[in-house]
Amino acid sequence: MPKRGYHHGNLKQALVEAALELITEKGPTGFTLSEAAKSAGVTPAAVYRHFQGREDLIIECALQGHAIFADLMDYAYESGQPSALAAFSATGRAYLAFARKYPGHYMAMFESGLSRHATPDLARAVARSRGTLEKAAEALSEHIPENRRPPASMFSSHVWAMSHGVVELFARGNPGGNVPFPPEDLLEAGIGIYLRGLGLVAPDA
Repeated sequence: MPKRGYHHGNLKQALVEAALELITEKGPTGFTLSEAAKSAGVTPAAVYRHFQGREDLIIECALQGHAIFADLMDYAYESGQPSALAAFSATGRAYLAFARKYPGHYMAMFESGLSRHATPDLARAVARSRGTLEKAAEALSEHIPENRRPPASMFSSHVWAMSHGVVELFARGNPGGNVPFPPEDLLEAGIGIYLRGLGLVAPDA
């Protein structure tokens, strides 16, 4: 991988960008700080000006990813207004779009083994990015009788898990992705079945 170099004052971001490329290529645990430094065009010792170790670097990648992800989810949610169903469906599509466009961020966020509470900043970032999906779930389910209504956090977690499964199995070029359906169609059909089970979509819709 060619050295990228960096402008004065941008060493931290140069290292993040190098790490994101390495994560995309090798996975979040498949690279070393020395490799990230080499890719950024600096010495390994320079890394420690900003990061205590590889985990700190991955946390920064995840933080930036959650910020992008939250903005994308917010935009998707607002684009579906005033329909609660359209807004909710848009957030599911946004999840797939993010995973495709930002694979390094996605893997740092969801496949690195980081605890969401690894740092206070990361906990806040995760809460924000998940908050939009919970808000969409709450708006969509508010007409379900209270005794049959799942908590918004459970509702959103089900859809989050479904979205993650589609990404992992069918949207990332894995062997399990050899199916004759686009990932978007698989996710939309799965969400449709889930929503019909809750009575939020008519059986023939």
